[in-house]
Amino acid sequence: MAQEFLTTFTDELSGVTIKPSEIGGAFNIRVNDELIYDRKQFGGFADITVLKQLVRDKVNPEKSLGHSDKK
Repeated sequence: MAQEFLTTFTDELSGVTIKPSEIGGAFNIRVNDELIYDRKQFGGFADITVLKQLVRDKVNPEKSLGHSDKK
């Protein structure tokens, strides 16, 4: 997923940090310390398409994700 984000958001992201959790089963995505996805709040793991849309909506809402875009 980290590689997918870096490939998709080449101009928008300067890096992706993977941090081990002190809480088992945690999976969160943050943009500039703002939580945009929490596996426990969303009730499971989202598809990469959904995650890319969430990141895009924060970093560059006008960016087209091509086939991964909302319909």
